[in-house]
Amino acid sequence: MTVLLLNASFEPLCTVSWKRAMTLVVTGRAELVEQDGDRVIRSAGGREFPFPNVVRLIRMVSYAGMRSTQTPRFSKAGLNARDRRTCQVADCDERGATIDHVTPRSRGGDTSWENCVLMCQGHNSRKGDRSLNELGWTLKQRPIAPSAAVVTLDATRRPEWDRWVTPSVS
Repeated sequence: MTVLLLNASFEPLCTVSWKRAMTLVVTGRAELVEQDGDRVIRSAGGREFPFPNVVRLIRMVSYAGMRSTQTPRFSKAGLNARDRRTCQVADCDERGATIDHVTPRSRGGDTSWENCVLMCQGHNSRKGDRSLNELGWTLKQRPIAPSAAVVTLDATRRPEWDRWVTPSVS
């Protein structure tokens, strides 16, 4: 189970294991912001602690890429985060299991944020090396490079974190 770690300014930093989150809280380096339902953690000494869902660092931390304006490096994990693991063809709610090039590579398309989207296996195999216009398909959103926060919090993102993590892309 992962826990969202916020900076002292309530900006999302990353996700950490629940054990790491509890270590930060117990040592006084972080505070519990949200509990995960009614779950508790029982220590060997008999104490009970609320199970963390979101924790916030007490002191502000900074790192080299914190205020970076560069787009993150293209990756499948980042693509999964940006497209929320769903097929990007309009009116399809299937899981996006494959990467599709909007402009096929055979027609000069590159592997970039602006040319790649997730598609379900069925749509990707039907599309082949054709363009979306040839098939009359539209995408749910225009593919653009995501913000670094979206890529950082990709795989473990949970719906209850939406108020802390801005779902929009830059």
